[in-house]
Amino acid sequence: MAMPDVYAQYNNSKVLTASPAELTLMLYEGAIKFCNVAIVAIEQKDVPKAHTNIVKVQRIIDYLRQTLDMKYPVAQDFENIYVYLSQRLVEANLKKDKEILEEINGHLHSVRDTWKEVMRINQAKGAN
Repeated sequence: MAMPDVYAQYNNSKVLTASPAELTLMLYEGAIKFCNVAIVAIEQKDVPKAHTNIVKVQRIIDYLRQTLDMKYPVAQDFENIYVYLSQRLVEANLKKDKEILEEINGHLHSVRDTWKEVMRINQAKGAN
């Protein structure tokens, strides 16, 4: 079996066996990765690559918005964050603006880190 096949199988099994919280974390990680790729593409003046990766971030944010459970009050806070990020992503894509993407990336890191902390706390509660 070729090495890329092994990696693809590993990643596929990671997704298939992940909890909903872990899947959300993977989505944040993916958004950060694609945002980083878009930033580098803008620096390299690779407009198509920047566009493609900004759209990937937008799709992840859209998916996260669609999966919010609004019966929890905190969901409105996430909705507000996602709406803001979506608006900024459109602006970044129109202007191919690295600074906007760096701002978005900072927000994504913050939300991701908060999510990791929530996961840690919930795991600790479950261990008691």
